[in-house]
Parts: sequence; C-alpha cells; structure tokens
Amino acid sequence: MRLAPGRAPRWLKRLALVLLLGPPLLILLFRFVPVPVTPLMLLRAAQGYGLSREWVAYDQIAQSLPQSVIAAEDNLFCEQSLGFDFQQLRGQVEAALNGERPRGASTITMQVAKNLFLWPGRDPLRKVLEAWLTPQIALLWPRQRVLEVYLNIVEFGPGIYGAEAASRAFFDRSAAQLTAGQAARLAVVLPNPLERSAASPGPYVQSRAEVIRRRVGQLGSLLDCAR
Repeated sequence: MRLAPGRAPRWLKRLALVLLLGPPLLILLFRFVPVPVTPLMLLRAAQGYGLSREWVAYDQIAQSLPQSVIAAEDNLFCEQSLGFDFQQLRGQVEAALNGERPRGASTITMQVAKNLFLWPGRDPLRKVLEAWLTPQIALLWPRQRVLEVYLNIVEFGPGIYGAEAASRAFFDRSAAQLTAGQAARLAVVLPNPLERSAASPGPYVQSRAEVIRRRVGQLGSLLDCAR
C-alpha cells in the first residue's frame, strides 16, 4: 500500500512519540525514584570491572563532597540556567573558531544527563542528545536532586559507583563520615576514575585536592544550593 504524499508510516510516528515523551517521563520518574542502573555501569560490568554501588539519600552524604564536586567541576552550578554554563560554552565556541582545541564545558547537570541515558565518548550525536536532555533535567529536578543522583551514579573507580560505595571501598567509612580531605580526593578522580585513585593518591591528586579544599572555602554563596 502506497502512502499518501507527506504522510509518515504509523511505526515512525510511534517511534517519534516514544523518543519525544520517553526521556521526560523517565526524568520525572527519577526525580523521586533511585536510578537502578546506567549504561556506563552495564558497559563496565561487561568489560569485567564488576558493579559496586549503594544508593543513599542526599542528607546521608557529607556536605563536603557535593561542595568539593562543585568546586572541582562546576563552580556556577547553583546559579545556572537550564543546566548550562553559557559563558564557558561561548568560550569553547570561540576557541573552536580560532582553531584551538576546546577544553570542554560540561556542567554537573550535563554529566547527569550523560551518565543517566547515554554512552561514554565524544561523538557529535551523543553531545547533541546530552544538550537536549540537560535542560529537561534542570527544569524537572531541584538542584539538590541533581547532586543526589550524580553522587549516587557517578564512577569513582573501576566498577565503583556512587559516594557510599566509594567511601566504603577507599576509606572504610560511610559517605556521611567523609572528611573534607577525603571528599576533595574523590572529586579529583571524577574526570578519570580508571587512572586516578582516591585511596592511594599520587602527587597530582594530592595537590589538586588541596586546591579544591581552598576553593570550597572561597566560593561562599555559590555553594548555597549544596547545603
């Protein structure tokens, strides 16, 4: 049967509806329900890294950890609109136009979108999907929920996800008992958890952790949403 000009097949319309409504419905669900698993967790498990995690509520994580993560990765997190740091993004566009290599402008909300739904990598399609999902998370979740989900699903070491599992594995204590120094070391390993260690920190991790601790003391009201 031939389709009339301009008419899409029924299956294509259903697929478009799923792609349009599916992510917002899941994002709304995960505002209230713990995230069961992420694509990265499944990928790492298939690679033989195992899967260690334990979901804990935001108030069961020492305040020093979200503060350290903001200081290390996203100083303007509490003030952002739609989950983007537009000043950083503008700088990356200018760098690309000048032929320089962009350093990246990923916010915590963007990283939640990536970890929650997408695969690791830097390909353009993943970045486009990340940019589409990020404002939905920013609009549907309060900022503490963004931090809570991030600190429960992010990879802190090979096969180790979330603040509680990392605290137990590296420091033999709960996430609520983390010291400021331990929290800073956990924040340092986030960009490269397969190579950096919070338990046996090398010179870079140690020096970077000290920088983060100082920055936490300097950010003042920029950390208000993490308290």
